[in-house]
Amino acid sequence: MLEKSATSNELSDMLSECDLLRDFSYTDVISVARYFNFVEIEENSMIFEEGDAGAFMCIVNSGKVSVLKSNHEGKNVGIATLQTGRTFGEMAVLDGERRSATCIAATDCNLLTLSRDSLDKMLIEVPATAAKIVRAVAISLSRRLRMADGQLVDRMDSSDY
Repeated sequence: MLEKSATSNELSDMLSECDLLRDFSYTDVISVARYFNFVEIEENSMIFEEGDAGAFMCIVNSGKVSVLKSNHEGKNVGIATLQTGRTFGEMAVLDGERRSATCIAATDCNLLTLSRDSLDKMLIEVPATAAKIVRAVAISLSRRLRMADGQLVDRMDSSDY
């Protein structure tokens, strides 16, 4: 990943357009922008691999990211394609566990990243706004879990019981 320089105003503008912060006031977005970084990723580049230590989360500012998961044979299976505004890698930032999936740039991408250390620093320096971010991440993860549960139920055959 190639970290690029972006001003606080540029980062604020990018963050205000992402799903995660859509309900934040612009003042809140400005206060957290300094904790984020801007990176450029070339198409087909690995962002992180399943099993890696997780130290950051990402927001897709532009481009597409493929999410892959290893199946029981050890082959990577595509489970999602993320586009502008979507977040990924949040679980590792929250729980410090290893990555649960592989993420690869499906196209050239611009990403906004938030490291676990920056989130910890934000919790100390602007705790109320940082708590809003943690809550937004939790809501996002909850929605994905509910959707995955629904998909799992749809795939299950009633004879399994």
